[in-house]
Amino acid sequence: MNRLASATSPYLQQHADNPVDWWEWGPEALEVARTLDRPILLSVGYAACHWCHVMAHESFEDPATVAFMNEHFVNIKVDREERPDVDAIYMRATQAMTGQGGWPMTCVMTPDGVPFFAGTYFPPEPRGGHPAFTQVLQALADAWRERRDEIDQAGEQVREYLADTGIAPGGNLTPEHLNAAATTLGKDFDEEAAGFGAAPKFPPSMVLEFLLRHAERTGDDTALTMVDRTCEAMARGGMYDQLGGGFARYSVDRYWRVPHFEKMLYDNALLLRLYTHWWRQTGSELGERIARESARFLLDELRTAEGGFASALDADSDGHEGTYYVWNPNQLMRTLGAVDGAWALGLLGVTAAGTFERGFSTLQLPADPDDPERWGRARRALLDVRAERTRPARDDKVVASWNALTITALAEAGVLFGEPGFTDAAVRAATLLWDVHIADGRLVRTSRDGVASRNAGVLDDYALVAEAFVSVLGVTGDAVWLERAVVLGDRILEHFADPEGGWFDTADDAEQLLVRPKDISDNVTPSGTSAVAHAMLALAAVTGEDRYRDAAELSVDAAGPLARQVPRYAGWTLAAAEALLAGPAEIAVVGEDDALHRAALGLPSPGAVVVRGEEGLSVPLFEAKTRVDGATAVYICRDHVCQRPVTSLQEL
Repeated sequence: MNRLASATSPYLQQHADNPVDWWEWGPEALEVARTLDRPILLSVGYAACHWCHVMAHESFEDPATVAFMNEHFVNIKVDREERPDVDAIYMRATQAMTGQGGWPMTCVMTPDGVPFFAGTYFPPEPRGGHPAFTQVLQALADAWRERRDEIDQAGEQVREYLADTGIAPGGNLTPEHLNAAATTLGKDFDEEAAGFGAAPKFPPSMVLEFLLRHAERTGDDTALTMVDRTCEAMARGGMYDQLGGGFARYSVDRYWRVPHFEKMLYDNALLLRLYTHWWRQTGSELGERIARESARFLLDELRTAEGGFASALDADSDGHEGTYYVWNPNQLMRTLGAVDGAWALGLLGVTAAGTFERGFSTLQLPADPDDPERWGRARRALLDVRAERTRPARDDKVVASWNALTITALAEAGVLFGEPGFTDAAVRAATLLWDVHIADGRLVRTSRDGVASRNAGVLDDYALVAEAFVSVLGVTGDAVWLERAVVLGDRILEHFADPEGGWFDTADDAEQLLVRPKDISDNVTPSGTSAVAHAMLALAAVTGEDRYRDAAELSVDAAGPLARQVPRYAGWTLAAAEALLAGPAEIAVVGEDDALHRAALGLPSPGAVVVRGEEGLSVPLFEAKTRVDGATAVYICRDHVCQRPVTSLQEL
């Protein structure tokens, strides 16, 4: 039965024609499992996941495998990007049972959702010490029929483990803690290749944002050097698309040469903001170029017809990973001619042996070309040829939290770089979120083609969208965006708070799962907890309400122990802590002077909140604030105590 054809998720639709009798996650599927007394086989992945495609082709399209699945299991397919709450619970179980995690994730559970077996990718034949998927299925079916007591016992142990988050709030982060975190990060820094730790290397956007803020507050040159070197290494390596802009998901090697080629919206939104802030703080020309190119990539490649931003571009095309992006020497020579082709080979690091697979190389740009005009011509020619290749598929669903990250980054970049098109795109995307994703104060996580899904927003959706709405208020001076941000902020306070401290990732009136997830770690995106810290700081700065400030401090307190122990997984919490120490600055720009607005937003004070508007703007930050002798005036405040207004760039 084709139950996935009407799903909003492109990932689920990719599996709609599988012969597997797939269900979407929901009470109906669990009830069927109870009625039939079968275990549930939960398969979790996402549209741009390379190994998800591989397992789908090898196993979910194989008649014998599928027949066994349909006879012995109730099979549920989940898009982790639509249901991060479901993914979080069963990924934690997978990591506990196997010592590792990843996607595709395969979890087998009782009809009550209690997992008793888990793994990731399984091959169709025994390989590398791993059993074949069919062997795993047979063993699980036998155990369900013959050893139910053992299954129940194992499942109960897993349930108890999942119910214990092991998280205890541990006090606000002091300046000494932040200094120590920077020192710890310095010990993890790769002095040769930049970045942190060994391969694979993911872009450490949130950690670098913390280090930028830390360097601004303390003058720590070591912290700034880590940012400088990592930003440059990522931008000049193969993880960055040197032709079309945009970053791939991660580098498989420590030198940032060969990426896993999928391009995710969240990465590019976070990196756009990071490179904008790096340029703001250091004046780096490379930072400005990468920020501008990244913004244009978002607008050109990921913007949807409705004004939102699509989730991802696939890694694969024509059956191979990276085919759209890689080159061999013959291709460069045919495209550019003998002279320019030979020049480009050296410039871009394309070799006969190849840096990737099958004699192909990723494109790197270790240094700025000595002849920019020549490089511009070559780049355009290569883009023209690449445009004739099969494009990677695009996951068109709109994820609220990832769009919020994009909105905040584009709003800032539009002002700082004098690009009103960036700002307009941010406002349009924010309008889509309000019109399609939010009703009666409740936020839906995903939509597609302007149609909202049934998937309830989780904590990071609410927090990041609230912060994005404050950013839109800041660049438009339209008080309606504060009203909208307050709706979301207040729902966080009322429905996500844990009485024992911190925040749950799901609302108290959302679907009740096996446990209520609560994850404080920043991974590839901010945790819900750290996102709340930033959102509440922004709301406190604009409204002056202590309840928002208290909530921000509570969030930092909740993640404090993790930030002290493993700062690489608490970058956004540490960045929020730097903002708390800095105030943050609350800046009102009263009037129409674009240069003063740009300069105010260009101040590198950690976490500063800038709002531009006219006299009488119905926002508490603007109360009793006027132009000075008719000129635009900038008011810089901390804790709602303001310095005298200034009216010139020099004074500012």
